[in-house]
Order: sequence, then structure tokens, then C-alpha cells
Amino acid sequence: MKLFVIAAVLAVAAAAPSSYKPEYKAPSYPAPSYPAPAYLAPAYPAPAYNKDNKYADITITSQSDERNLDGSSQWSYAQSDYTTREEFQVQKKMQGVTYDSYGKESYGEVLGNTNKGSSYWVSPEGQKFTLTWTADEAGFQPKGDHLPVAPVHEYELPVALVHEYELPVAPALPYSRTGPGY
Repeated sequence: MKLFVIAAVLAVAAAAPSSYKPEYKAPSYPAPSYPAPAYLAPAYPAPAYNKDNKYADITITSQSDERNLDGSSQWSYAQSDYTTREEFQVQKKMQGVTYDSYGKESYGEVLGNTNKGSSYWVSPEGQKFTLTWTADEAGFQPKGDHLPVAPVHEYELPVALVHEYELPVAPALPYSRTGPGY
């Protein structure tokens, strides 16, 4: 019944005559005229964008970028100076902190990204560098021969002394069930 009433109201509204006049023309205004300035505009030189470009001869030799519907992606590029970089990214469910619309924090399943990649480049001195990394729920883990390594600890740490104590037994307290409340 409600649908019929709504349809009837719409039919009446559509059948009502319109006040739109098709012969209406928008007003036209003459273009403004301004007097010419009485001074000369300063002449500035055009900016030289390539003036300080030390790497103008380095070009990109290959590039790829692939985005998938499942949220994963991979991209890479290579340059004429043999610099390369590639990265792979996958979305996965993991445990983490979530916030509701009120800002309340809770711990549960969240969608996160895991990344893997590598880079290769040659320094101006000719030294070759390779860096590989993984970034996942365990954090960012870079690997490369040029990265510093923490020293290995070879010494045995002293053990804290352990004292065993016997707690004294508390004497039994006399009590009576004849007091108030019994």
C-alpha cells in the first residue's frame, strides 16, 4: 500500500507543468578593458633545470610494476649505471593491535604487509653493494656484506647467588565459634 502511495505521488509530480522557459537566454556582458601598465616588466632569465644535474647520463633501462587483486604487488627497475631494485609485497593476516571507532585498543587479527626486496648499486669509488631485506611480523631484517655485525659474546655471565630460606611456620591462632555472629 505504501508503495502505491509513493508511486501515485511521483506520477502527480511528473505530470505537473514545468515553469522552465526554453526561450530564456543568459545575459551577456562586454569583456573588461584595462589600461596598459606605465612601466616595463622586468626580464628574468628562464630557469636552468639541468644546470647542476651530475647524473644526466644515467637512464632507466627497465621498469616493471604489477598490482594484483589479492593485494600483492611486485615492482622493479634497473638503470644504465647498473643500479637495480626489486620488491615483492604480499598482504596476509597476522596478530596485531586494532582500534575501534572510539579509539579502544584491542589485540586480534589484522591485515598486514610482508615485503621482500633487494638493491644493487656501485659506489663512486667502485665498491659493489648488494642489500636484501625482509619486512614482516618479525620486523625489518636487512642483510648485506657492507652492514656492520654485532660482536659475538663469548664470556659466561655471572650467575646471581640463590639463597634458600625456610619460612617460619606461623603458630596456630586460637579461635572460638562462640563469639558474636555464631
